[in-house]
Amino acid sequence: MSAPLPPAFFDRDPVKVARELLGGTLVHVLPGGETLSGRIVETEAYDCPRDPACTAGRFHAARSAEMAVAAGRWLFWSTHGHPLLQVSCRPEGIAASVLVRALEPLEGKGQMLTHRPVTHERALSNGPAKLVYALGLRPAEVRGTVVNSAALHLFAPPEILPDDRVGITARIGIKEGRNLPWRFVIRNNPWVSPGVPSMDLAGPFPGS
Repeated sequence: MSAPLPPAFFDRDPVKVARELLGGTLVHVLPGGETLSGRIVETEAYDCPRDPACTAGRFHAARSAEMAVAAGRWLFWSTHGHPLLQVSCRPEGIAASVLVRALEPLEGKGQMLTHRPVTHERALSNGPAKLVYALGLRPAEVRGTVVNSAALHLFAPPEILPDDRVGITARIGIKEGRNLPWRFVIRNNPWVSPGVPSMDLAGPFPGS
């Protein structure tokens, strides 16, 4: 496997970053050395300079300011008391990010199940808060660190997935800007989060 993605990879349009992260691998190395990892099967982009969601609902001024750090930093926001993992995009001073919404477990599945006991395996990491708990992430220890840190990092997918394998939909859980086609999923993957929006803009990729 190649080196983890550097912060420079994220210093650009978060919509393109979200699309290109599908199929990549998120890796958390526990303090004892055990590796927990998952394949990224769902992402969402947020780009405040042109995103109505940033001025309404959960994206109040403080959260927009939190995203306006240098590219390639791990961030968290909280929804209903649950932490969600995101990575900052664009240069410092511009609020933009990609939310990691779902993972297909790879390494350390047994340990993940101790962090998040579930009856049905597909429920282990098929949602943004679920994957944070399954990986054993502690927001206070991770927030603000670079995306290629030793403890938590990302590997690019072996190749950019072709359009026919990618579903492009509205985002989940917002009202303003909901219909922007900025949510990306790997088609027919059982670990994609439930509650898929009815709008499906699958391929070709609409760009920005």
